Amino acid sequence: MPIGNELLEIAKAELANLLSGEVFLVRDLFKGYEWNRNSHSNRLFLGTLLLKYIKTDDIGIVLIEKTSSGQQKYKNV
Repeated sequence: MPIGNELLEIAKAELANLLSGEVFLVRDLFKGYEWNRNSHSNRLFLGTLLLKYIKTDDIGIVLIEKTSSGQQKYKNV
């Protein structure tokens, strides 16, 4: 089961498949069973890594409001 940077690389690859204007959560970048196979701590760590990646690299993804459960939403611009 991939962890940390391996999950980040998978998520980065999936970002290329997003349409302009599409709103998403980190978990949307994975198939449901792939997401569920990762521990809660790995998923939180991936969220932190992806947030840092998006904030530091100009890749056309912006942060928008969080969900009611505290998950960060992103938008492909």
